[in-house]
Amino acid sequence: MKRIIIIALVLVGCNQAEEPIEHPEVKWTKEQSVHLGENIAIEEEIDIRLYLEMHKDWKMTKTGSGLRYFVYEEGDVNGEFAKAGQIAEIEYSIELLDGTECYKTEPDEYEEMVIDRSDVERGVQEGVKKLKVGDRAKFIIPSHIGHGLLGDMNKIPPLNTIVVDIHLLGIKK
Repeated sequence: MKRIIIIALVLVGCNQAEEPIEHPEVKWTKEQSVHLGENIAIEEEIDIRLYLEMHKDWKMTKTGSGLRYFVYEEGDVNGEFAKAGQIAEIEYSIELLDGTECYKTEPDEYEEMVIDRSDVERGVQEGVKKLKVGDRAKFIIPSHIGHGLLGDMNKIPPLNTIVVDIHLLGIKK
C-alpha cells in the first residue's frame, strides 16, 4: 500500500507543470553604486591603517591612486626609474593583509613584465615605476588597483588588499 501511494505521489508530482518563478524587479541606481564603492573604499582604508599600525617601521608613501609603497633597500642610487614600455625583471611575493601567502617567485628565478602593457595588477605597474634597478620595496595595493570585485579567481579573494614585496632585478629597454 505504501508503494502505491509513493508511486502515485511521484507520478502526480512529475506531471504537474512548473509555474514560472517571478523575480521582483530590482532598481539599482548609479548613486547606489557610487555609495557602495565609497563604503568599500572606507572599509579597505581602515583595514590598511590597522595593518600599518602593526608595521610602524614601514615609511609608506601614498599615491593619488591609493597605492602605498616604500623602498626598504636601495639599489642603484644613480640609476633611472623604470619607465612605461620597458621590460622589468622582478622577484616578488604577494600576500593578503592577514599574512596568507598567495604567490611567490621561485628562488633564483624571476618574472618579466612589460611596464604598463601587461596583465599585471595596475598597482604593481604603478609601483614598479617608483623603483630603480636593485631596489627592494613593499607595496600595499587596495583592491580597486589590484584584483577588484572578482579577485584573481584563484588565490586572491574578491575585494582584498594585497601586500607585494618586490625586488627589481633589471630592466630591458
